[in-house]
Amino acid sequence: MKLSQERAPIFEALSEYRENRIVSFDVPGHKQGKGNPELTEFLGKQCMSVDVNSMKPLDNLCHPVSVIKEAEELMADAFGVAHAFFMVNGTSSAVQAMVMSVCKRGDKIIMPRNVHRSSINALIVCGAVPVYVNPGLNRRLGIPLGMSVESVRNAIKENPDAKAIIVNNPTYYGVCSNLREIVKLAHAAGMKVLVDEAHGTHFYFGDYMPLSAMSVGADMAAVSMHKTGGSLTQSSALLLGKDMNPGYVRQIINLTQTTSASYLLLSSVDIARRNLALNGKKIFETVTSLASYGIREINKLGGLYAFSRELINGDDIFDFDPTKISVHTRDIGLAGIEVYDILRDRFDIQIEFGDIGNILAIVSVGDRILNVERLISALYEIKRLYTKSPVGMLDHEYIKPHVVCSPQEAFYSEKKQLPLDETLDKVCAEFVMCYPPGIPILAPGERITKDALEYIKYAKIKGCNLTGAEDMNTDKINIITD
Repeated sequence: MKLSQERAPIFEALSEYRENRIVSFDVPGHKQGKGNPELTEFLGKQCMSVDVNSMKPLDNLCHPVSVIKEAEELMADAFGVAHAFFMVNGTSSAVQAMVMSVCKRGDKIIMPRNVHRSSINALIVCGAVPVYVNPGLNRRLGIPLGMSVESVRNAIKENPDAKAIIVNNPTYYGVCSNLREIVKLAHAAGMKVLVDEAHGTHFYFGDYMPLSAMSVGADMAAVSMHKTGGSLTQSSALLLGKDMNPGYVRQIINLTQTTSASYLLLSSVDIARRNLALNGKKIFETVTSLASYGIREINKLGGLYAFSRELINGDDIFDFDPTKISVHTRDIGLAGIEVYDILRDRFDIQIEFGDIGNILAIVSVGDRILNVERLISALYEIKRLYTKSPVGMLDHEYIKPHVVCSPQEAFYSEKKQLPLDETLDKVCAEFVMCYPPGIPILAPGERITKDALEYIKYAKIKGCNLTGAEDMNTDKINIITD
């Protein structure tokens, strides 16, 4: 049967359900909003009327046989892959499903150290052992880059028994590795390639974008439909290549994904997919144009550097996401997180994140030229009013890890909590990270270095949101007891 991308099967089934005015004696208990008037007033009757439970006419995400199955087939067709799964536990659960589908306890998996915490969380759950590849580092910007082909080749040579390789496509800042060559190297060595494409949904639909994971033969990719595709927050997709077993992957997904999938999330993915399939090229042509305009105008301000494709070097910056507005702020004496706070508190502008030396503004389907111009004007005012000497500022984002044991072994070990200054050279038993972006400064099983402690203290001073540690203030860290 020929698939029609004009269809949205889940949305259509929900619309029919609502028109039938079903009397509900199942969950959820608010009964189409009638049991919670305050919430219904806040979210609207239309929304509450389709916040429903799985039933035969609406299918079941854990075992789809009708409308969800058809919607997943349309998703796979739109992305050009063998199979696709709807994910309602966020892209974090899709990343974890990828890892757990190819690794078990004791298996090695090659990955860049600047992965999202969800990848390392998967190792804690399944017991796989990371082989970290240090990403490249841009000295001026202080940011981690992609993986060089040579570093991946060396990691494969030194660890021929590894089961898979994880690649970011792109990184949070927009940097892409040479994915095609990495896939060739991995497959020649019998390893699977798993791609965290949380920020790369648009690569599948826009012209002149970096290569998408599945177009170059990756085995699996986790894409955040909600980040740049227009669906509701927490809704994502997991894409599979032809050599993966979708039945087994579904079993892995069902180990952790909810059995009460939200039809609000499912229908939002269904509708967003239809919109991308029918209008994606036009949408992302506009998005790219907006971002390019923003980058050009910010660079005219002086002092601030909006970086993009001029950084491409054919290796650890093989390509760059043209929809990102990534801006280096340290030259005006401000940490990215300081600019982030000023934009929100003084100018009512919420950007994606700010870290030690950079900010990131996400431009996507919902943005307009006036929004971008407002950001440019605000950055001009920040430069004019807040510029100071950059002397003494921390100049790097990436902390090279010293792995002592597996994340699972460390996380479940006997541990004790010590003040920061007493943890030097100890082995960390938990995460410490700035969120966003959620890339660990320290992960379970890593030696606590002077660089890591200096970064943590500096991030606290500058106002970064430090997460992951049991101590909510990150004044103390859990370490493995001797």
